[in-house]
Amino acid sequence: MKKLVTLGGIVVLVAYLAMWPVEVDPVAWQAPKDKGYVDGFQQNQQLSQIQRIELTDQIGPEDYALSADGIVYFGLLSGDIAYLDKQGNIQTWVNTQGRPLGIEFDGQGNLIVADAFLGLLSIDPNGKIETLVTEIDGIALNYADDVDVAANGKIYFSDASTKFHAKQYGTFAASMLDINEHGGHGRLLEFDPVTKQTITLADGFNFANGVAVSHDQQWVLLNETGTYQVLKVGIAESNKGQVETLIDNLPGFPDNISRGSNGVYWLGLVSPRSQALDALSGSAFLRKIVQRLPEFMRPKAKHFGHVVAINDQGDVVHNLQDPLGMYGHTTGALEVGNELYVSSLHDTALGKTKNVNVSPLAVNQ
Repeated sequence: MKKLVTLGGIVVLVAYLAMWPVEVDPVAWQAPKDKGYVDGFQQNQQLSQIQRIELTDQIGPEDYALSADGIVYFGLLSGDIAYLDKQGNIQTWVNTQGRPLGIEFDGQGNLIVADAFLGLLSIDPNGKIETLVTEIDGIALNYADDVDVAANGKIYFSDASTKFHAKQYGTFAASMLDINEHGGHGRLLEFDPVTKQTITLADGFNFANGVAVSHDQQWVLLNETGTYQVLKVGIAESNKGQVETLIDNLPGFPDNISRGSNGVYWLGLVSPRSQALDALSGSAFLRKIVQRLPEFMRPKAKHFGHVVAINDQGDVVHNLQDPLGMYGHTTGALEVGNELYVSSLHDTALGKTKNVNVSPLAVNQ
């Protein structure tokens, strides 16, 4: 009798793992071989001495923006957008009632916000919130992720996933679903504040994440998290919508990207790559089985700090790591003078590191 019960249990388990409905419909692809921390990504502890500016009952300073008067702003999981005053104290400014991710100031002093739950927002200097975009091409903007503003005032932003909605699943869970499925649900968008029109510049991305207008204003850099690469998409008349690869086969999952000085872009790697995910990339069936496993058995992001800077040729010119996990799940960095403000998906503090060498040609060999 016990053998029959055991056999029955095995049959039920196999049937569950093989057939139970899940949210994802994975697409087979071939992950590039992970070369690890070599070349410009040599392991170090340069980020392990980071200064922590503790938050009070808050989490997830996901992105920063620098105002014209030199004040650092940041968004939090609670929906708050806060700032550091001249004395270094944290002050709450507004709450979007959503989840502010990417933020950037425009030329009029408005804070443009990619709110994962609410869409593209604009907050004027008095704190008045205006909704700019909630739908493009008949498809709801359900995972606004990152944003940047060009010199001509046009706003470029990513919709990370048109299938896995941030408000329904939560931003982190939705990202894991989209990356597992690899179905090309991300898109890069352009909003013209003069005409109030939004267009799709390019789509088909596997979790469209960080956005930064290039220094020459001819391209938008886009982090495609699910394929470990940074792309560039043309925004000039001569290259509009053209997609090229700037750097690929990164050793981690790229999150945000921002312009720095001397022609560089700061890029956050939120976690090292997962050997399990790479090994299963070619098997849609096995990835669906993984989604049926209990959450604690699925691949997880590692608490590892890593920010790099790349130039317009895709060379790594700065490489700062924190393998000790003093400040993990790093999403990006904002350069302010010789300091870097480092952001995080899950941390309970702001990260700040001093004496960053931002000279041009400081290429790590």
